[in-house]
This record gives sequence, C-alpha cells and structure tokens, in this order.
Amino acid sequence: DGASTTFVLDLGSHPPQLSPLHTVPTITMMLAAFARHSLKRGAIPTAAAAAAAAQSSMFLRTFADVPATMTAAVIRETGPSSVMKVETDYPTPKLAPGGVIIKNEYAGINFIDTYHRSGLYKRELPFIGGQEGGGTVVAVSPEAEQFCKVGDRVSYSSVFQTYCEYTAVPGAKVLPVPDDLDMAVAVSCGVQGLTAHYLTHSAHAQLVKPGEWMLIHGAGSGTCQWACQMAKIRGYKVIGTCSKSKADVARATGVDELIVLDEVPGTTYEDYTSVDIVAKVKEITGGEGVKCVIDGIGAATWEIALNSLARRGIFVS
Repeated sequence: DGASTTFVLDLGSHPPQLSPLHTVPTITMMLAAFARHSLKRGAIPTAAAAAAAAQSSMFLRTFADVPATMTAAVIRETGPSSVMKVETDYPTPKLAPGGVIIKNEYAGINFIDTYHRSGLYKRELPFIGGQEGGGTVVAVSPEAEQFCKVGDRVSYSSVFQTYCEYTAVPGAKVLPVPDDLDMAVAVSCGVQGLTAHYLTHSAHAQLVKPGEWMLIHGAGSGTCQWACQMAKIRGYKVIGTCSKSKADVARATGVDELIVLDEVPGTTYEDYTSVDIVAKVKEITGGEGVKCVIDGIGAATWEIALNSLARRGIFVS
C-alpha cells in the first residue's frame, strides 16, 4: 500500500508479474497520437464497401472467439491486499452499445486502487481491481466503429475492472497506441502521465518561468517521475525529494538537486522531519526559494511547501 512507483500488471505472463517502470520516455508521442485520434473522430474515412464488409465479418468472427470466462484479480470483500484473489473462471464482460472489448496486455496499478480495495471508497461487491489498461481490440459495437476497429492497439483509463484478461470499454475512451510505442509506457501515460503533464504545463498558471526553480515532492513516485522529466524538458530547474529506497529512481529523472529523506520505520514513506527541507531549498536557491512547488503528499508537506516558496511563487497540491 505504501509504494507509489508506477507498476504494470503483465497479463501475458503466467503467473502475472509486476514490473516497475523506472525509465519512462517523454509523453510527446502519446499526446500526438491523442491529437490524431481526436481529428479522426469527426469523420469516417471513405473506404471500399468490400473492406467495410470484411471488417464487419472480422468483428463477428473475433467476438465469437472471446471466451465466456477469464482470469481476473477479484475482490469479494474489502480489506488488505490479501483479499484480492486471482480467479480463472470469472465471467467475461459483454459488449455494450457504443462499447468495445479489449484483451488486456497491461493493467495500470494506481494508488487509488487501494482505496477501492480497502473499502475507503465504496464499490459494489464483488469487483475486479483497476481502472486503466491497454491491449488489443477484439470486439467493436457498431456505434463504436468511428473510434477503433478489431485488431487496433489501444489504451484507456477511468474505466473500472481492468485487472483481468478482458475489459469492456466505452468506445469514446479508447486511445490509439502507435506501433513504435511500448504498451507498458502507453498505459502509464493515462492517469499518471497526463496528471504530470497538466501539473508541469498549466496548473502553475505560468508563475514559474524556464530557468527558475521548482520543488517536486515524491520524485521517486509514479506521477512525479513523469513530472520531474517534463519539468526539465520545459526548462525548469528542479529540486526533488524522495526516500532513500527510491533515490536511484529519482536521480534517473534528471533532477538538478535531490533531497534524500529517511523512511518512516516499516514503510517506504518519506519521513519529512528527517531533513530540514526548507533550509536545503534556501541553500540551493541562494536564499530565494522556489517559484513553484508540486506537492502530491499533503499533510506532511504543506507547511514545508509554503515556507519553501519564493515571493509570488505558487503552491500546487
């Protein structure tokens, strides 16, 4: 529960394995694909009637091949991680009007998933964990043909029940994945990559300029690994904070300065009282402080963030 590094569940391995994404390329390729996809939504390309008929035939044939049951990580009671059990005969979701069925290659694992599993955020039981993934389209409803076709590589997010082989996804939520982009990276773009993008590109209201200092807490976490790299691409000077166990991961993002903290005993959480972060920030910035703080931690860091700001700086939490 304490880990915040991005992980992906490889559904193609037996048994499924968790693999950390420690090195993540720029989000640019994925955003370009999103833009191309949006342009395509306005019109259906003119194609030969024979090709359309072939596609329809492929849809029917492929959908018939989707099994009635699948392997899934199922939660039948809320609680610790031990309540999530792998079942091999869970019903495969049905194709809904406007929807598609995706055979998952990866499922994204995000911190919010633990809130659903623990019962903090209420869900109707039983349910499958997860809310983002990616793989191959295996069935398309007629209403969703404008978005994708059978055989397309796609990713998606904000869709429940993804720790499984097949997920039913509204056609409007699928995003095309370029052939030269690894599916694991594409899946990590959804929640964490796009969150990091708006944090580093617009949430600060342009009150920080290229060449000025930015403090990013949790530089070893999934979202803030992205944020540190994007901030550097944007031209900001970046100070990161992280726990000792994630120091190598955080350094790999290219931050200019890294403040490494002890961990709270028995966890991977940073102990934000173990180092005088404000003093370190002032030392690094020549006494001025930073023009922007990106803080995904909260209660343990908000006072540190405010005290680290330069005049007319902005605190994004």
